[in-house]
Amino acid sequence: MQQLSKTNTALLIVFLVLVWGINWPLSKFALSYMPPVLFSGTRTLLGGILLLMFAIPRYKKLNFGQTWPVYVISAIVNVILYYGLQTIGLNYLPSGLFSAIVFLQPVLVGLFSWMWLGETMNGMKLTGLLLGFAGVGLISSGAGGMSGHISVEGVLLALGSALSWALGTVYVKRKSGSVDPIWLVTLQLLIGGVFMTATGSGLESWGDVHWDTAFIGSLLFISIFVIVLGWLVFYKLMDSGEAGKIASFTFLIPVVAILIGTVFLHEPLTLTLVMGLACILVSIYFVNRKSRSSQSR
Repeated sequence: MQQLSKTNTALLIVFLVLVWGINWPLSKFALSYMPPVLFSGTRTLLGGILLLMFAIPRYKKLNFGQTWPVYVISAIVNVILYYGLQTIGLNYLPSGLFSAIVFLQPVLVGLFSWMWLGETMNGMKLTGLLLGFAGVGLISSGAGGMSGHISVEGVLLALGSALSWALGTVYVKRKSGSVDPIWLVTLQLLIGGVFMTATGSGLESWGDVHWDTAFIGSLLFISIFVIVLGWLVFYKLMDSGEAGKIASFTFLIPVVAILIGTVFLHEPLTLTLVMGLACILVSIYFVNRKSRSSQSR
């Protein structure tokens, strides 16, 4: 395991937070040019094809005959459901709000890890979980005051996206010792991308796609930077022992998404949304923060 310097670690974390934060408003922009299921399938399939260049040199670590169920299950929860629900849901909610709800994922991971992985549940984690759900309640209660941009369907799709990502995270954590991380991401993108592209081709029309220069640029940015480089950076940080830091810094991603959506897409920023987001941020911090006794050990 190769350790990164503090400077390199900080730069990679900043890159990841900015790129994954930009992803939300940029995806919402791209949806005005391409139907949601086709867009979800195209961006993940393209990302998987690009990431295949990094995976092929590691072909000896694939071990597909024994590990294919892990790739398929991971593709269902981490790509088909996670990306599919979020892409459809962005048609119902402002991008910043949607990302704020989806990033309840670390809170749900804390709960599922306690239930299924035997991890500890202390008072700080419990407080964080309650604050997280309170934040979602605040955001949902403010739906009527945001000019019709929010719907119950959008909130449910965002929660479904968060739930699928959390389940996928816990599942991969349990299976991490049996698969190569690069091949895991590559195959889950390829499997999920093929499925959603095929589904979109049946439910939607390629004739509705507007191949504008701005859309093509957005699609390439999302596929290259958000999906390929984003996941490579994520696993580089994990391989160097920085997974805990990533978990504690993910709360910055919805903040970036909300700021970009407010400035560039003119999405509403209300007091209720700010209060709900504050609860979510504090909840994620509490769930990921180590207790004093753990720090001393």
